[in-house]
Amino acid sequence: MAKPSLPSGTRDFSPDTVRKRTYIFDTIRKVFELYGFQPLETPAMENLDTLMGKYGEEGDKLIFKILNNGLNDPKNIDKAKAAFENVLQGKNDKNLTERALRYDLTIPFARYVAMNHGQLTLPFKRYQVQPVWRADRPQKGRYREFYQCDADVVGSNSLLNEVELTSIYAEVFQRLGIPVEIRLNNRKILAALAEHCGGPDKMTDITTAIDKLDKIGLDKVKEELAGRGLSSPQISSIEQYLAVSGTNSEKLHQIETLLGHLAPAREGLKELRYVLNLVDSGSGLTPQTSNLVCDFTLARGLNYYTGIIFEIKATGVQMGSIGGGGRYDDLTGLFGVPNVPGVGISFGVDRIYDVMEELQLFPAAVHTGTQVIFFNLGEEESRAGYLLMQELRGRGLRCEMYHEQAKFDKQFKYADKKNIPVAVILGSQELEDGTCVIRHLREGTQNTVAQKDLAHALGV
Repeated sequence: MAKPSLPSGTRDFSPDTVRKRTYIFDTIRKVFELYGFQPLETPAMENLDTLMGKYGEEGDKLIFKILNNGLNDPKNIDKAKAAFENVLQGKNDKNLTERALRYDLTIPFARYVAMNHGQLTLPFKRYQVQPVWRADRPQKGRYREFYQCDADVVGSNSLLNEVELTSIYAEVFQRLGIPVEIRLNNRKILAALAEHCGGPDKMTDITTAIDKLDKIGLDKVKEELAGRGLSSPQISSIEQYLAVSGTNSEKLHQIETLLGHLAPAREGLKELRYVLNLVDSGSGLTPQTSNLVCDFTLARGLNYYTGIIFEIKATGVQMGSIGGGGRYDDLTGLFGVPNVPGVGISFGVDRIYDVMEELQLFPAAVHTGTQVIFFNLGEEESRAGYLLMQELRGRGLRCEMYHEQAKFDKQFKYADKKNIPVAVILGSQELEDGTCVIRHLREGTQNTVAQKDLAHALGV
């Protein structure tokens, strides 16, 4: 019999891990709700043509495709064989696969809006917390199955949305205690750079290469740009662009000097200044937890972004981005519903979890499942204990009873392994006296109270 195993890039989650992840999810959800966003869910799989061509050259390679049902049906054998040949030549074939696991939550959301736009109240603000799948190479902080938490606004051009999404990032990471940099750029500035380097058709080549700067370094980026057909003067202009440094205002000025003669750059700079000024004046950002940074090397290699783009980096930790997003002014146009502007952000929960583990940021209370255990000391005692336990559960206290009559030592060890802080002990003497013993297991102290006062004594 084969040894049990998991697919590479996937994980089981223990109860302790699930509690910590739920803490992160709940923190993010509360902030989303605070800002007026509504929950939404979409299917795990989408039609392949919904996803393909939406994520750029690199993203399309990472889409998990699903084989069609019935490929082993004799009627479909010849079609399947021909389809396999097409796929080996790099082509898609609907006779082999018509569906795929969702790569992110943004494109399925755009598809949802396109299908339901007549019934939606615009602007429509939604959040979504669901798993996504990518055929990536597994490594630290990078998985093939992972959760995303997205918040998007569609049906509004207002930059107030970008301000609010920046504030949501700041609020969430402040509540989680993670020190971060909130990095901003504008795709219009990158479009101006492409125009400066030969024309709009260079945009994808430039952004795809720049997006790898952190991973491969400047020299390799220059090599890739040369391989994509850019000339030495064009590469020099891009190198000059990537060398911009200093404070936010200094960097904005340098970009203005380099690209300010082009209309897209002027518009992009104006939008960035608007967001920076409004966020600084009233977002609640604090130096300890959030740092708003203009990062003109930020490219977000997804083709659908059109305006301001976001990326979140945890400071003091070796980890990739833990959040990102941006403006996509015509994403629903991909599905035949043009002129529905949108902007959204995403939280990388799995990486956030890893950062919080490394920095030991989870509160002690997150580790507690059962709050009170009732020891099992006999049939009559457990019957009386069960009635008391149900009363405590009715008041919201998480309780359990040891599953069988056993020695004290065994029940204490069980409580210790499950990190249960309080034990209620009800033996024959307590049963006769109408009392019970409350033992605080971490402190090693105990006191006796009347059974009728147990709930009060436990603070509920």
